[in-house]
Amino acid sequence: MGAYKYLQEFWQKKQSDVFRFLARLRNWEYRQLPAVHRCSRPTRPDKARRVGYKAKQGYCIYRARVVRGDRKVKVAKGIVYGKPTNQGINKNKAKRNLRSIAEERVGRKCSTLRVLNSYWVAQDAAHKWYEVVMVDPYHKVIRDDPRVNWICKPTMKHRELRGLTSAGRKGRGLFNKGTRATKLRPSVRASYRRRNLMRLRRYR
Repeated sequence: MGAYKYLQEFWQKKQSDVFRFLARLRNWEYRQLPAVHRCSRPTRPDKARRVGYKAKQGYCIYRARVVRGDRKVKVAKGIVYGKPTNQGINKNKAKRNLRSIAEERVGRKCSTLRVLNSYWVAQDAAHKWYEVVMVDPYHKVIRDDPRVNWICKPTMKHRELRGLTSAGRKGRGLFNKGTRATKLRPSVRASYRRRNLMRLRRYR
């Protein structure tokens, strides 16, 4: 086995003494840092490479902290001036997963960079931390690399905001195949429109 395989095995045994000790140290360190900050190198080099990271110019890693649990409704003093059915504040579940939210926050912070992918690194009772692989679309090394220069296209701006990254596609249900995904492709809205739009052939 190569070194990356050993690392992969180590990250799969999260209940081991060594991992729990390192996780405790990492969590403490991450709690002292801002919610979104740049890392000097990936915490999980094996996982970063599997999701597309390369240790060369034009690539960088950002770490994002997301609060775990339900998403609170943002209303002043918790007051909804409406019908009782809409007065719930606390028990609303997010449609998107936390990894997708982390990608969005990093994408907004670094608007000139492109989000390639992301992965989990740590969590405690209150937070989850994700590392997001960012690519500089204007860097010559990236533009000249045929494997990754697709991300330089203008249509790839803010992929994370449109559900095009891996976490976003998972949240949209696109990892399902077959009968479970009949109303998901190409998207939920497009599928609904296709089924409900009345098309009347014009008499000529």
